[in-house]
Amino acid sequence: MLTPRCRFCGSTSGDIVLDLGPQPASEYFPALADPGPDPVAPLRMWLCADCRLAQLADRVRLPEDPVGLEPSALAAQRAAALDWLVERGSLRPGDRVAEFGSPHGGSFAGPLTGHGLVLAGHDEPADVVLDGCFGLMHAADQGAALRRRVARLRPGGRLVLQFHSLAAVLRGEQWNVLRHGHVGYYSTPGLVGLLGRLGLTAIGARWFPLYGGTVCLVATGAPDSAPVGGRAAVELAGVLRRERAAGVYDVAALRGLQAAVGRTAGELRAFVLAERARGARVYGYGAASRAVALLNLAGLHEGELLGIADAAPAKQGCRMPGTRIPVIPPAELVDRTPDVVLVFVPELLAQARAALPRIELAGGRWVDAAAARLGSPHRTDAVAPRAAAVN
Repeated sequence: MLTPRCRFCGSTSGDIVLDLGPQPASEYFPALADPGPDPVAPLRMWLCADCRLAQLADRVRLPEDPVGLEPSALAAQRAAALDWLVERGSLRPGDRVAEFGSPHGGSFAGPLTGHGLVLAGHDEPADVVLDGCFGLMHAADQGAALRRRVARLRPGGRLVLQFHSLAAVLRGEQWNVLRHGHVGYYSTPGLVGLLGRLGLTAIGARWFPLYGGTVCLVATGAPDSAPVGGRAAVELAGVLRRERAAGVYDVAALRGLQAAVGRTAGELRAFVLAERARGARVYGYGAASRAVALLNLAGLHEGELLGIADAAPAKQGCRMPGTRIPVIPPAELVDRTPDVVLVFVPELLAQARAALPRIELAGGRWVDAAAARLGSPHRTDAVAPRAAAVN
């Protein structure tokens, strides 16, 4: 394989910290009748030793067609971040705001106008540039993408970036966040350093619980003119300190994710096979991109997992890449009266239970797939009440 080259600074100095082997595209769901085989490519995370950006190591081209629906938890997160930005003065009435979009969908546009903010025109300089729906991480050229966002700022303007923190990935052993199409994986200290190279200074950061740890970071090219109080400085310093302590710059700590891969994939496989052995009808919920590598490495195919329900119409009638597990509508999941439903996106758990109460009325159990990986099959009953408490 070619030596990785940093997508921000161009350095070739760095380390592979996670290797999931050849994996199919995580955002392309073939038709159920498509015989395959599905194309695969190396899936590795590389940490640049110079700028500390964690990123996809390999520049590959696989088919992509993001068609998922935005979880309500992500919309709620965006609203909470907006409230914080308004409260701390990073968004002010009359500000012209430019928003960079994302394949994940979702937008600040509607709520912004309710706060007296104005959407900037195409390529118009803006007081605030928002990348609040995880759009930046999809850019193949990370340096160019960040420079485009900075270039839209008026003098004294503020750049707002929201991202799933690498510290949360480490703490939660969330190795399956690594997937084709998601190029950049950010820590707060690392992103502060990248922005510093572009002449911006971080002036605020807030940690939110989404995905185990999502950060909203604010930076400006004119820190002396920004409303930075004592509390904001303390909050930013706290986020930076906790993430450094988690090991976001530590190659050995990041390589610890590799040890979790075989263990957690094996535990999930053991859980499903044990349930099937006792006659349970086991299904999934949430045909998410993060489930693709997990299911492939767990070796769970259409015979073991009977189907995965997803609310996105474009995914229904398709199959999971690599494993050929059918993707079915939620209504069909209800009709099949599953005994166990593994939820592959924990943030969907409450939403799914509320939408499909007949699953539990018929005796079925909702189980967080991450929790199902924690131990032996007879821990199942311990997992179910915990999941049921999420409302």
